[in-house]
Amino acid sequence: MFRLSHYMKQLVSPTPVRRRTSRVRPVVIWNLTRRCNLKCRHCYAVAADHHFPGELTTSEANTVLDDLAAYGIPALILSGGEPLSRPDTLDIARRAKGHGLYTALSTNGTPIAGELADEIASIGFDYVGISLDGIGATNDWFRGQSGAFSAALAGIRACKERGIKVGMRFTMTNDNATQLPELLALADAEGVEKFYLSHLVYAGRGNKHRADDTDWTVTRATMDLLIERAWQAALQGCDLDIVTGNNDADAVYFLQWAARQFPAERVAHLKEHLEVWGGNSSGFGVANIDTQGIVHPDTYWSGYSIDSVRNRPFSTIWEDLSDPMLAGLRMKPRPLKGRCGACAFKSICGGNTRIRALQLTGDPWEADPACYLSDAEIGLDLSAQGIARVPLTPFRGTRHDPAHRFL
Repeated sequence: MFRLSHYMKQLVSPTPVRRRTSRVRPVVIWNLTRRCNLKCRHCYAVAADHHFPGELTTSEANTVLDDLAAYGIPALILSGGEPLSRPDTLDIARRAKGHGLYTALSTNGTPIAGELADEIASIGFDYVGISLDGIGATNDWFRGQSGAFSAALAGIRACKERGIKVGMRFTMTNDNATQLPELLALADAEGVEKFYLSHLVYAGRGNKHRADDTDWTVTRATMDLLIERAWQAALQGCDLDIVTGNNDADAVYFLQWAARQFPAERVAHLKEHLEVWGGNSSGFGVANIDTQGIVHPDTYWSGYSIDSVRNRPFSTIWEDLSDPMLAGLRMKPRPLKGRCGACAFKSICGGNTRIRALQLTGDPWEADPACYLSDAEIGLDLSAQGIARVPLTPFRGTRHDPAHRFL
């Protein structure tokens, strides 16, 4: 996750660079259930509105939670499917808060009303992220249910009325990118604290519809809009926190914007901050536990299993670097190939989103095909080196497609 507003403030009011002095524990995204009342086009969990057997029991979930707390993870994000469709989700959240964990809820927002909203407020969630993928009918089409927009907006308002910190989450594709200005205006009007733009990841239904990913010119125009919005907010002291996810090239694009606007010493200071952040943190600063208790490098790696919390505690699994993928993801630098391997800014983006490379080529270390920066912008003359971009092709679901086995 690239915290655009946070780093924009470094250009306005610089603060000292804080380098890590202790071992990093991961933010854990825990998919509690695959059950969901919606059927979103880009759902990485391929959720549906029915029971999925084999999900962790309440007792098993409590054991996992106690281990996560003892291990000292910095944050826990409860997700799904729709996590509120699981009867004990709020009990798990209450236990997490009892451990003193930063606890967030990632939800489609449609169930949040009345007594359920009251209970969410009473637990003291640190943050509730609610997904909207367009305005009105556009959102409803993306989410596969008429009325989903109105229900999610009501959920946002119910949270705000109860003093819960709430943010809007938006997954951008060619079909909804033009509605970003309206969504930002809606965020302002509703007083939400955070706006999260997610680039499309080729996982689950997102892989099936990967041809819907935005053209690079659209992605760049989107970043121009978000950068301008974050700049104005920084100048005016506005509270809206803008972040992006799943395309760490955003940080490089932002750095190059800053280089056109600010003195060299201010840009060098920003670059230091970005290098400490380091970009993509799959398998390092982010971990995923799925509904069956299987541990993955992040939520989009459902086809790659490290181990199960039913076999060993998460803390033991995460410390064991005998897993080759986990070990590779933690290398500095990672063993990247192609454009990503030759890029002059891999210390900032960390090689971007590895799962996209895996889905298209079968090799997790190949170039991320969603990098929208030109060869010149990343310090390369790739044609002279014989390195080509990985082509973005529609998912065909054939037996020979390397993505096929990861659905």
